[in-house]
Amino acid sequence: MTAISIKDMWLFRGDHPVLEDINLEVAEGDFMGLIGPNGGGKTTLLKALLGMIKPDKGSVEIFDLNPVAARKFIGYVPQKNTFDQSFPVTARDVVLMGRYSRAGLFKRYGQKDKEEAEKALRSVGMEVYAGREIGSLSGGEQQRVFVARSLVSNPKLLLLDEPATGIDAAQQTEFYNLLSRLNKSRGITIVMVSHDLTAVSKYVSKLACLNQRLYYHGTAELTKEDVEKAYGCPVDVIAHGTPHRVLREHD
Repeated sequence: MTAISIKDMWLFRGDHPVLEDINLEVAEGDFMGLIGPNGGGKTTLLKALLGMIKPDKGSVEIFDLNPVAARKFIGYVPQKNTFDQSFPVTARDVVLMGRYSRAGLFKRYGQKDKEEAEKALRSVGMEVYAGREIGSLSGGEQQRVFVARSLVSNPKLLLLDEPATGIDAAQQTEFYNLLSRLNKSRGITIVMVSHDLTAVSKYVSKLACLNQRLYYHGTAELTKEDVEKAYGCPVDVIAHGTPHRVLREHD
């Protein structure tokens, strides 16, 4: 089944095209990495998938539904969460927020909500921290909690926008391994925006490059020409599955 289908999509800000003629199909169960320069439209594309922005031309479908109707199937982890680190809310409380839309008329969490929150915390290895205040956790631990929040409603599609920002290298590896397990063991379709070319190329099954236009071949490889077009600068090597990448000097 097709998880994401985008056809001939254009999106403008005033007279300026932010996204140009985007065509993309992501199959259910894929793990797609989305790379590209700042301002290239990556976050805008995620917002279109969430139904937060309506295309000016073309169409977007999630599991054969329009994005708004499909939101119940989508989990979303935005760019690094900003919150008051001293605010007295536990990891469990944060995860329960993902059940808010299901909590009923008076927005009280029932036993089912609490059970799902515990299940989501276990799925990301954070159950022992359930009662800890979120501000006391490390960056990597916080991101696991935010992933748990996105999983608590049992989504079929997970969208992540630069989820490893601010996490140290060791915790990044653990975090990407977690996403890989969720993709393989639970069959969750994942689209992850990232600037870390090495990490993306190592873990994902499909890779796309976006800079207003989308460069995508349905594999975990991008050609040197596609990357240079997208980034607007010369690129010597993108090393897939090895811990380095090399860029030529450029303006």
